[in-house]
Amino acid sequence: MLNNVVLVGRVNNDIEKIEEEQKTTYRLTLKISRSFKNQNGEYETDLVPIELTGYIGSNVFEHCEIGDIIGAKARIQSNENGIHVVAERITFLSNDKKLVNQN
Repeated sequence: MLNNVVLVGRVNNDIEKIEEEQKTTYRLTLKISRSFKNQNGEYETDLVPIELTGYIGSNVFEHCEIGDIIGAKARIQSNENGIHVVAERITFLSNDKKLVNQN
């Protein structure tokens, strides 16, 4: 069986840190543009919530901000609370910081 999802998008919100019983979970939402235009000729976007744990989550929490572009290799996981996208690997693709010219 195969359960892989690959998503590339912009971090859409401040990354949320949730601490519960010796386990820390991080949550963010990726804003992902669709690859086709709607009837009005505009690209629509999807907001996909992602969960991260362990070193991956703490690294993203420390280094990512709203607007940064990341790639996520993830899996779909279901439990009594519903279906979740859980990241297994994150790739930092770019950030939204402006370069400052020093003259």
